[in-house]
Amino acid sequence: MTIPAQFEAKAAEQKWYDYWMKNNYFHSKPDHRTPYTIVIPPPNVTGVLHMGHMLNNTIQDVLIRRARLKGFNACWVPGTDHASIATEAKVVAKLKAEGINKNDLTREEFLKHAWEWTEKYGGTILEQLKQLGCSCDWDRTKFTMDPDMSASVIRSFVDLYNKGLIYRGYRMVNWDPEAKTTLSDEEVIYEERQGKLYHLKYQIEGSNEFVTIATTRPETILGDTAICIHPEDERYQHLKGKKAIVPICNRVIPIIFDEYVDMEFGTGCLKVTPAHDVNDKELGVKHNLEIIDIFNEDATLNSFGLHYAGKDRFVVREEISKELESIGALAKTETHLNKVGTSERTKAVIEPRLSDQWFLKMEDLVKPAIKAVLETEEVKLYPSRFNNTYRHWMENIRDWNISRQLWWGQQIPAYFYGEGKEDFVVAETPEAALELAKQKTGNASLQASDLKQDADALDTWFSSWLWPMAVFGGIMNPDNEDFKYYYPTNDLVTGPDILFFWVARMIIAGYEYADAKPFNNVYLTGLVRDKQGRKMSKSLGNSPEPLGLIEKFGADGVRCGLLLSASAGNDILFDEELCNQGKAFANKIWNAFRLIKGWEVADIAQPESSKVAIEWYEAKLQKTLAEIEDNFSKYRISDALMATYKLVWDDFCSWFLEMIKPGYQQPIDRTTFDKAIEMLETNLKLLHPFMPFLTEEIWQHIAERTPEQALIVAEWPKATSANETLISDFDFATEVISGVRTIRKDKNIPFKDTIELKVVNNEKASTFFDSIIIKLGNITALDYVSEKVDGALSYRVKSNEYFIPITGNVDIDAEIGKLTEELNYTKGFLKSVQAKLSNEKFVAGAPEKVIEMERKKEADALAKIATLEQSLVSLK
Repeated sequence: MTIPAQFEAKAAEQKWYDYWMKNNYFHSKPDHRTPYTIVIPPPNVTGVLHMGHMLNNTIQDVLIRRARLKGFNACWVPGTDHASIATEAKVVAKLKAEGINKNDLTREEFLKHAWEWTEKYGGTILEQLKQLGCSCDWDRTKFTMDPDMSASVIRSFVDLYNKGLIYRGYRMVNWDPEAKTTLSDEEVIYEERQGKLYHLKYQIEGSNEFVTIATTRPETILGDTAICIHPEDERYQHLKGKKAIVPICNRVIPIIFDEYVDMEFGTGCLKVTPAHDVNDKELGVKHNLEIIDIFNEDATLNSFGLHYAGKDRFVVREEISKELESIGALAKTETHLNKVGTSERTKAVIEPRLSDQWFLKMEDLVKPAIKAVLETEEVKLYPSRFNNTYRHWMENIRDWNISRQLWWGQQIPAYFYGEGKEDFVVAETPEAALELAKQKTGNASLQASDLKQDADALDTWFSSWLWPMAVFGGIMNPDNEDFKYYYPTNDLVTGPDILFFWVARMIIAGYEYADAKPFNNVYLTGLVRDKQGRKMSKSLGNSPEPLGLIEKFGADGVRCGLLLSASAGNDILFDEELCNQGKAFANKIWNAFRLIKGWEVADIAQPESSKVAIEWYEAKLQKTLAEIEDNFSKYRISDALMATYKLVWDDFCSWFLEMIKPGYQQPIDRTTFDKAIEMLETNLKLLHPFMPFLTEEIWQHIAERTPEQALIVAEWPKATSANETLISDFDFATEVISGVRTIRKDKNIPFKDTIELKVVNNEKASTFFDSIIIKLGNITALDYVSEKVDGALSYRVKSNEYFIPITGNVDIDAEIGKLTEELNYTKGFLKSVQAKLSNEKFVAGAPEKVIEMERKKEADALAKIATLEQSLVSLK
C-alpha cells in the first residue's frame, strides 16, 4: 500500500471502524478465557454526546481495548436509560407545541407518543460513540424499557414487597411542580439563595395583643393550623389555652406548646403548616392538627388560597406581602440567606408535599454495601477520598421514595380492588394479581375489570440500579450462562455526581439479588470544565461540540487531548489546544513510521551503535511498561498515557531513530530495520487503547495482515525485568551528547564538520554508549585522557571533564573575550547573592523556600565560575 504523506484521520476512522464491526471483534460470548466486563453508565435515550460522555467513554474504551490485547474476553455492554422525568418532559413539550394536552390523553395514547419520540431521537448518542471509536458489544445493546429489562424491574419490586421492604405511606415528599412528580432526597440539590424574612403579626383572639412570627414563605400562612411555643418560655405562659387569628384568611388556630421550638431563635413563636413542612407535619400528627394543602400540583394556589387561587406561589409571595403590609400585619422585612431545595432535573424550587407514595426500606439493605466498600474493600473507589462521601451518605440514608407521578417508565405492579388504602395486591402480571385479589377478598367472582393498576411509574434509578445484573438476565434467570460468566463485572467508570443515585444503589442491589458485588472497581472521573474552571453549559456557550472536535482534530487527537488532562477524580480544565497536542502526537507517530519505511534495507553488517541502541530501547521500553502497568492498576489513566507519550515521542522518535538512522543516501542493515519495525509494533500495541484508529492504520501498512492478525486482537507486550544500569548510563550519555551539541551551536561548528572529544573520566562512567556519542556528535575520535587538554573548548558532566580541541573554525581571541565577559557577569551575580545571604535580617525574615533558592543560585554560580575559569586556562 502507498503510504500517504499525512495521516488522514477521517478516512482511517471510517475504514477501521467498519473493518472491526465486519470482523465482529467487539462481540463477546462466554468461553475458556477470563472475562473482563464493563457496563456503560446508560446515557439518556434522547441524549446527545457532550464532553462528559467523551471523557467517560474514552476511558472505558481504553480499559476494554487494553483488556482485549491482554487476552481477556472483553465485553463492554452499551445501552440507554429511559430517563423518565427528562423524556416525559420532552414529549409533553412536543405535544403542547402540537396543541395537545397530556391530561386529555389516556396513558396508552401518551405512551404511543413517547415510544414514537424514543424511536425517532433515541440511540443517537450510541451512534455518536462509534465516531469516538468505542468498541462496545453492540449486539448486547440494552434499553431500560426493553421488555426483559422491564420484567426484571417488576420482579424486583414484587420480590422486595413480598419481603416486607416496600411499603405504601402517606408521607411528606419532595415535589417538583414543573415535572409534577415526587423526587427522592438525592434528586434535590440545595442552593444558597438571597431571599427575605417576613415578620408577621398574629392577633390573639379576644384581645389587642399580637405575637410576631418570622417566615421566609408568607404565602403559606393560608395553610397555618397552629402557633407553637416552647412550654418553658416565660414570655408566653399567659397564652396557654388561647387561640390566634391568621391574617387575611382570619382562621382561628390553637396556640400549642412543644419542646420542639427553640426559645432562642427569633421570637420563640413558630407557625405550624403541616401540609408544607416536614417538621410541621410531625407536630401536626403529635397535636392532632388540621392539615390544609394550599397548592395545586404545579405550585399555583388552590381554593384555600382564597383570592390568590390560580396564581403562582412566587407571584403570591410578592402580592401577599403587600396585602399584609396594607392591613398592618407585616412588622418588618429583612434580607435573608437560606438554603433552597431545587430539582436536579428541572431546576424548579421543590415543594414539600404530603402524598401517598411507595417507599423502599433502606436501613438493612445498605449494610452489605457499607461493609463491601468501607470494611472488606471488595469494591474499591478510585480516588479513595470518595469513601468518606460514600460513608456519610450510606450511614445517614433514609427510605427511598421509588414512585413517580409519571407515565413514562415501569408502571407500579400494585392493583387496587377497593376504595381502602390497603385494598390492593402486588403481582408481576394482571392475571397473577387477580388470583391474589380473589384469595385476599375471598371473592371468587372478581373480574380483571374490577382491578385498577396504580397509575404511578417507578423511579428511573429503581430500574437502573439493576443494570449490571439485568443486562445479563441475572434477575429473570440467575442461572443463565452469561450471568454466571460475566457477573460480577470488573470496572465501572462514572462521575461522582451519581455516586449515590446509581453506584451505591447498584452495590446494594448486587448484594440483595446476587449476594455478590456488581463490580470490583469504581473509577470516578472529574467534571469537564473550561480553561477558566467554569462548568461547561449551553447557556455559557463554553461547551465545544464534540463531533466538531473530532472533525477538526481526529478522534485519536480528541481522545488524547481529554486524557492528557484527566487525572482521576479531579476536574478537567479542557482547552482545545490539548486536542491539537493529541493531533500533533498522531502526526509525529505517522512521520516516524514513514521515516522507517522510507529507509533502503540491505544485507550488511550491523553497526555497533545500532546494536547498543536496540539494547537500550528494549530496557527503556520494559521500564516504561512497568510504569504503565502500575498506573493502570491505580486507575491513573492520564499518567499511563503520559508515560506512553514520552516513550514514543522522546525515547523512540527523538533518540532511538536518530541512533539507528543510516547515513545520507546509505542503506540500513536488515537486523536493525527488523528490530525497528518490531519496536514500532510494540509501541503501537501500547498506544492502541488510546489511539485506536492511527495505530491500526499504521499496523496494517507495516505488513499484509489477516483479520486474525489485526492490531485490535494482537498481544500486549510481555513484561520482563528492565536493565536499570543501562538506562542510567544512557541518561549520562545524553548529557555528554547535549554538551557536544551545545558547543557546536554556540561556536557555530557545523554538524557536518567532524570533531574530536577527549575525556577525563573522573566519574568512572560506562563506555558502553561511546559508539552512540561518536555517531550523534559526529566525532572522529573519542579518547580517554588523564590530564586536562590545553587549547580546547570544555564542559563538564558531573565530575567528568570533556574537551574538544580547537580547529581553525574557532577564533580563540574572540572566544577568550566572550568567556571573560561571561565570567565577570557571573562573579557579579554571585556577589549580589552572597550579599543577601550574609544579611542577617534577610536570612531571619525570609521564608525557608526563598533562602533555599538563594543558596542554590550561589552553588550554581560557583560551579559555573569554576567551569569558565577552566575553559579560559585551556585556551590561553
